[in-house]
Amino acid sequence: MAKRSLGQNFLLDLNVTAKIARAAGDLKGVNVIEVGPGPGGLTRALLDMEAASIHAIERDDRCVAALQDVVAVANGRLVLHADDALKADYEALCPAPRAIVANLPYNIATPLLIGWLKSLPLFKSFTLMFQKEVADRLAAEPRSKDYGRLSVITQWLCDVERKFDLPPQAFTPPPKVTSSVVHITPKVRTDDLDIALMERVTAAAFGQRRKMLRQSLKSLGADTEKLLAAAGIEGTKRAEEIDVPGFVRLAKAFRDLK
Repeated sequence: MAKRSLGQNFLLDLNVTAKIARAAGDLKGVNVIEVGPGPGGLTRALLDMEAASIHAIERDDRCVAALQDVVAVANGRLVLHADDALKADYEALCPAPRAIVANLPYNIATPLLIGWLKSLPLFKSFTLMFQKEVADRLAAEPRSKDYGRLSVITQWLCDVERKFDLPPQAFTPPPKVTSSVVHITPKVRTDDLDIALMERVTAAAFGQRRKMLRQSLKSLGADTEKLLAAAGIEGTKRAEEIDVPGFVRLAKAFRDLK
């Protein structure tokens, strides 16, 4: 029985779990981390790939017990970690290269992703199941209703590729929303910006997203006119009109004006 408090919605269809595993691309020689394996549907599909090992993080003792049979036939390639994914030490969990492939518990999906983005050098890629509305935000383009802080920070750091959607009926129990699989690959960065700085700038810009930037950016405590001029952005623009390179310029200008 899935626990609502843990955001559990299990995938049991072998065709679906195999499709998610394939969406992760070439996993040969990669140590795969799975968050919330539940009864092990996706875990079994990942074992069929050529990954070096699967490290499954599960906080539900019932699921840990249920997965022991899978561990027994995995020839040492499956390691269970009875842990909280929000607190796990991913660097200590397994050696690089690491890729995360998971049907994420929806109640902690966004905090998990943000935490991983802050430790991006640890990971080769992420293949993750989100609520569709979160996937929409990750892949959103400027001037769209879904474009916001999560869009900017994720796209600044990574390439985001939407793979496919899954209806509620694909899960047990069925959630109330459509789900989406997204493949996220870290970019080779050419800037030296700190993610905390980008978080601060985007928080100010989108915190009052209907206001012009000359007004919303005042919360940064900098000279807004100088900041916008240094970034080459008109003060009459609103946050959703600024593309990712524009926010990079804003963050650099803010850093240099401090």
